[in-house]
Amino acid sequence: MKVLFFVDTHGSISSMRRLKEKAKDAELVVCAGDFTIFENDMTFMLREFNNFGKPLLLIHGNHETSSSVMIECEQLKNLHFIHKNYYIHGDLVFYGFGGGGFSLRDESFARESELFMIEQRKLSENTGQNHRLVLVTHAPPYGTRLDDLGGHVGNKSITEFIHKHKPVLAISGHLHENEGSEDKMGDTIIINPGPEGVLIDL
Repeated sequence: MKVLFFVDTHGSISSMRRLKEKAKDAELVVCAGDFTIFENDMTFMLREFNNFGKPLLLIHGNHETSSSVMIECEQLKNLHFIHKNYYIHGDLVFYGFGGGGFSLRDESFARESELFMIEQRKLSENTGQNHRLVLVTHAPPYGTRLDDLGGHVGNKSITEFIHKHKPVLAISGHLHENEGSEDKMGDTIIINPGPEGVLIDL
């Protein structure tokens, strides 16, 4: 299954149009936040994303608030707001956590993500099906190429989650200097897809 990931478009119409073209080859689209500049033209951008005609999962970045994005997404059939929530597609489960990007630790992420993993274990026990995990955060994990600005500035709570739960893929953004960066943490592939987006076959 091909999934199109992107982040940090910041209201760019040209980026949105290129992503719409790339989305034709994807079964699913995922946005890791900061698709506006402080929510300017947010309704327009979300309607355009809805017009991609594919399920589009998204979280807010530090330029959007969770409440406003959630309300807008509820009105649009193709958009799924996954902040502190998840979306199952085939054998994949996408868990999202938006906002942030400015702290070395995030206790809210640590708490909410562990509750999610408990729920997933119960679901697996009840259904007998194990899902491959894709982590979608706006903030990058600490200690990789994605958070290196001459020193690491990412989030240690996210890094600890990746080490413990070993998602197949972790997507993040926030640091524009590292757009397009890729790294690995154990068996987890870590990518900042940037505003131009990356098609990944999962």
